[in-house]
Amino acid sequence: MADHVLDNPIWESLRSRHRDLAIRSGDVARYPAQVAPFLGVAADGVDVGAALAQLVPPDDTVLLLGVTPAVAEGWRLDKLAMLAQMECPQHMAEVEGPPILELGEAHRQDVLELTALVYPHYFRPHTMDLGRYFGIYQDGRLAAIIGERMGMDEFQEISAVCTHPDFNGRGYARHLLAWLSNDVLDRGRTPFLHVAHENHRAKQLYERGGYRDRRDIGFWSLRRAAPL
Repeated sequence: MADHVLDNPIWESLRSRHRDLAIRSGDVARYPAQVAPFLGVAADGVDVGAALAQLVPPDDTVLLLGVTPAVAEGWRLDKLAMLAQMECPQHMAEVEGPPILELGEAHRQDVLELTALVYPHYFRPHTMDLGRYFGIYQDGRLAAIIGERMGMDEFQEISAVCTHPDFNGRGYARHLLAWLSNDVLDRGRTPFLHVAHENHRAKQLYERGGYRDRRDIGFWSLRRAAPL
């Protein structure tokens, strides 16, 4: 069993803040495919038995963080990367910028178009159901967004920090990151996030704002193995 809830963030989120979204079978749970591609297990090496066959259809691939199951023949578990898991225990310095708008159903298509351009693979049609999302509009266009993804009672993941290429260099990501991180802290929770070590620009953005490495965490994909 993980020593800390952030060591097994998908499972802990699905059994707490997102339990109403969870599709669960025993010690395995996942988000609906239209919400997020994530699956969690209760502990490393747990025998998932028939749960995977029930939760992961043949044409689907799910993603895991940190904790992985023991998979039987017919399944393929691949390590994709070691990500930096970072947290921000103290308020960030405020960053001036344009007004920040809370995004809702009326903005969903704009969000999907932006994420498809600069944040593919992880953002689904109903990812916005996971939490609050915020954005900056300029000249009638969605220029940048940020949102809340996985969460537990004491922690909130910050995600989807992205800017349209036409608006890069204006400090919108710093503005959104500082605003939402401080708001999460004001609500009594600690913001955290995940970033690839190779994404130097993003990692430096988070470090400059006050995020600190908590640990490296394994990022995995799981799918049915191709028949021989």
